[in-house]
Amino acid sequence: MSINTTAAHTPLHDPERDSSWVPPLHIVLSCARDDIAKHADANIHDHDAMIKAAVNHHIRLRELVAALDAEAPRG
Repeated sequence: MSINTTAAHTPLHDPERDSSWVPPLHIVLSCARDDIAKHADANIHDHDAMIKAAVNHHIRLRELVAALDAEAPRG
């Protein structure tokens, strides 16, 4: 018997919920470097640590793309 978890699903990014403010690229880049260092020694066999690192990197990557787009608009 399986459990339906679709009702409990919360996406990592929801444009209606998440802020549209984009930090400057130099700030996001500095934070990304800090995040990489913070998760560099995470135990690959620790499920919680891997989830935390993946979510953190996903959010930071989204911020990096937004900051790059804001800094150099594509026409």
